[in-house]
Amino acid sequence: MARKNLLDGLMNARNEAEASARKAAGAPAPADRPATSPPRRQTGAIGAVSQSLAELRTRALVEVPADLIDDAGLKDRLDTDPEGLAELVESLREYGQQVPVMLRHSPNHEGRYEIVYGRRRVQALRKLGSPVRAMVRDLDDRSLVVAQGQENAARKDLSFIEKANFARQMVEGGFDRKVICDALHVDKTVVSRMLAVAKEVPEPVIEAIGAAPSAGRDRWLALARRIGKRPVDQVVALASGDSSDARFQTVFDALAPQRAPAPTPEKITTKNGALLAEAQRRGGKPVMTLHDDSFADWLRENMARLHEEFSRKDGE
Repeated sequence: MARKNLLDGLMNARNEAEASARKAAGAPAPADRPATSPPRRQTGAIGAVSQSLAELRTRALVEVPADLIDDAGLKDRLDTDPEGLAELVESLREYGQQVPVMLRHSPNHEGRYEIVYGRRRVQALRKLGSPVRAMVRDLDDRSLVVAQGQENAARKDLSFIEKANFARQMVEGGFDRKVICDALHVDKTVVSRMLAVAKEVPEPVIEAIGAAPSAGRDRWLALARRIGKRPVDQVVALASGDSSDARFQTVFDALAPQRAPAPTPEKITTKNGALLAEAQRRGGKPVMTLHDDSFADWLRENMARLHEEFSRKDGE
């Protein structure tokens, strides 16, 4: 009898897992299988086996129609990258989806899902009209953001400012430093540096420039110093270029401190007004430019004698 009850518990848990997977994939229930009674609460060994099967069910991959998936979490990418998305579409068309995304059940709309990570794959599969292979997890908002951050930290293509902007959004969402560190897999010092940049550079400027993968922390801090107290809309208007790196450089160069104009050289002329030479100081030293080649040759040949006469006269 104990063996029969154990098998009944296993069959009920398996049937529940299969029904859940079919529901997530949108497949109809099979007509030739008799209905099973609702699973009973099990304890002891039977409960442990049922719990293991339930955990296995939550780790199974399901196929979800792309139009049932909504966005969620924080904005991690600053650039839309239509060319990269087009390449991903073609790759998925040719090879299929090799890496699943992570979804959660929508807390607001029954039967819908929200993206934890894998946004670009979902966008590409939506363009192809293909279902999305996904892991579905039961996550609250906090766990969703942490999972999204951990996935971002493992990716190599997110720029410094994208990670800094993600950290800023977590702070605004009420997450403490420890959670931010855990989400991004960095220590508090690195998080502090990220947040310092995100605080100094206005968010509209970051959005206007984009990811700027070639610009690291030091360059962004230098840009923040150049922005200073300038009106944000004026800085945003400077962001032009075909790429985010180009837009960063354009803004950076446009805000470069203005150099003091070079002093106008003193013009030395002959009695009849012909330009003989121009004299000025550069770097604290006198510089003279002669415009009469013959006089320049004579001056070079007689420089020592002239200096001797000057010194003798100066000593009198």
